[in-house]
Amino acid sequence: MNYLMNDIDDILEEYEINEDTLALLPNSKFETTVLEKTRVLKVRDDATSIMKNSCEYFGSSLSGRQRGTTALIGVTHKVPVIVEESRELIFFPTNSPRLGICSWLSFNNIKNYRKDENGYGTIIEFKSGKEVNIPLSYGSLDNQILRSAKLNLMLKDRKINQKNDILSKF
Repeated sequence: MNYLMNDIDDILEEYEINEDTLALLPNSKFETTVLEKTRVLKVRDDATSIMKNSCEYFGSSLSGRQRGTTALIGVTHKVPVIVEESRELIFFPTNSPRLGICSWLSFNNIKNYRKDENGYGTIIEFKSGKEVNIPLSYGSLDNQILRSAKLNLMLKDRKINQKNDILSKF
């Protein structure tokens, strides 16, 4: 199921990323379409500012999250970030976050992806059944998904090791 711009359910001044967030899609420098599992929202803010505010809401900063990812997996550009660790909310940028065209996608909610029929963009299918066509090559998206998967694996390994350290003390 594709979403359409006229399918907007609500217009908000601010937005916090949560488990239902699928994608932050920039409309302009001052407006973002937020695709959720069951809703499509318009937010009067740019996508990267929404990411910054959400990271701060969960107790960190976007730049801090990016540095943490770099320390964990060694990636320095277009860095995926753990927005909220306990819920494993991992988002990755489609372009440099400094660019106004940067979308942010929820790694944990992606079911599949494929090249679009025109050969340039990539169609992302989310677990909720929604689809969105992103103006990004299949190879670039695949690379971002692999980076996010590596980050996710490091996060899970760290949680297991912490749990084992606690259990070994008993």
